[in-house]
Amino acid sequence: MTETTAASAEAVPADDRSALTAVYASIDALVDFAVRNLDLDPRDADWTRNNIFALFGLDSYGAQSGSPEVPACEAAQSDSAADSGADSGTNPDSNADFAYPDALLADFRAAAAAAGLFEAEEGPVYADIIMGLLSQRPSYVEDRFTVIELNGETDGKTDGESGGMAAMHWFYRYCVANNYVKKAVLDKNPRFDSHGLVITINLAKPEFKNMKKAAAGNSVAGGYPKCTICHENEGFAGRNKRTLRTIPVTLGGEPWFWQFSPYGYFRQHGICVNTQHTPMHVDRATFVHLLDFVDRFPGYFLGCNAALPRIGGSVLAHDHYQGGGELLPMHKAAAWATFAVPDFPDTVVEILDWPGTAVRVVSPSREHIVEVSDRIREAWVNYDDPQQGIASHDADGNRQSALSPSAIVTGRGYEMSLIFRNNAVSEEYPEGIFHAHPEFWPIKQEPIGLIEAQGLFILPGRLVDQLGRLEAALAAGEPLPEDCAEFHCQWDEIAAKLDGSRDPETIHAAVEDELGSVCERILGNTAVFKDEHTTAQFLRNLGMVLR
Repeated sequence: MTETTAASAEAVPADDRSALTAVYASIDALVDFAVRNLDLDPRDADWTRNNIFALFGLDSYGAQSGSPEVPACEAAQSDSAADSGADSGTNPDSNADFAYPDALLADFRAAAAAAGLFEAEEGPVYADIIMGLLSQRPSYVEDRFTVIELNGETDGKTDGESGGMAAMHWFYRYCVANNYVKKAVLDKNPRFDSHGLVITINLAKPEFKNMKKAAAGNSVAGGYPKCTICHENEGFAGRNKRTLRTIPVTLGGEPWFWQFSPYGYFRQHGICVNTQHTPMHVDRATFVHLLDFVDRFPGYFLGCNAALPRIGGSVLAHDHYQGGGELLPMHKAAAWATFAVPDFPDTVVEILDWPGTAVRVVSPSREHIVEVSDRIREAWVNYDDPQQGIASHDADGNRQSALSPSAIVTGRGYEMSLIFRNNAVSEEYPEGIFHAHPEFWPIKQEPIGLIEAQGLFILPGRLVDQLGRLEAALAAGEPLPEDCAEFHCQWDEIAAKLDGSRDPETIHAAVEDELGSVCERILGNTAVFKDEHTTAQFLRNLGMVLR
């Protein structure tokens, strides 16, 4: 199906042409939405509407009665979170003032399908086409972002922020309004806190149980764009990216760009991508890049996946970082011990009280953050400890150890969290020694990347139905359902906690507690040092001194 294959109005039987009335009305409502929320100049409204009409061969209003009007109160309701289906209780952004096109697009898709303009299953593609036509060009979005950042010009919806953060908040609302960020869908994802972690179930994200499948899902045939995150995807119809907009970012004096994730895992989740298609890596320059970003956008964190298979991102072929506007649990973790750095009296290194192996470098000095972080990186990627089962390289000389950094700005200055990772495999653990162990695979089998290593778990959508069946069986006093037999370990632990209780609320709470417990233990599986004392000795070997 291409954009030129939509049926024309002339193809609609005469006795069905009245069905087009709803199509005209829905298009008018979308154009009005774009004027109010996408910075469409009212002088361009008729021109834009006619471009949409031309897409479907629409050359007149059905009864020649003029442009149908949408009452102002109805249009306002269509923009609301309530009308979009968003749940105000599940997302940290829910109290912000967002404009949602979801209800208007649903009306358009239903009306157009009823009028025979396209098949119902083609609706998402035509929604992307329409919103692409209604969205401003990338140059306008970039210029508007710059005006807000430099001049402090806002629309009164930036919660007192200024500079880069005010611009980012505007940009995020724009990407929600133009339907690139599917926030109304994201807000429906179950989310709760358990065992010091944030647990989410992503209803939209496909489940990739190994990195080869994930990489295949992000590959591109034909060579253009080279991968799914290249800048050439901006507006690319071949992957329904007509609404994608990006913002240029300079990191380490090099051109990068920022884009929000359409199905983000947390508040204002996005990626910062190297404009050049170059492989992922973590080196000294990485720490400089992360600090450059948080200097400009101090309300965000920015981090980097370990640049190795099984423990990193699915797009290892293109250098990029992840970040956004929500502090993750590891950012807030307490220090188990604090070490001084003799060369830099204003800098400390904290061993985190955290299930995985992680330290936090804290300093008001960018230069000291970079220097200390790189010392730790160099030491870790070359660290071998046969007694702990840690080998920096495999038998063929391939590197197995990597560092995953994450930067934020706080009242203490800069904070650079460093997560120690290793992707070694064994006969017992062919998917990874420091990967989720098999008994936890019914809950989570996908590799643990940057976001989950920092305490926000993204569990597969299948769990909603599977756990619902477990809860129903427990409430009815029935045995573990046969089609959920793989959950036998979790079932036994939940049953032990319930001690015979069949109260639905108690059962649901026990299931959530079990999910948090499993995720905490998965992080323990990823820990390369199984206790903090080993981490402490690692730091002592670098000349650091316990305070």
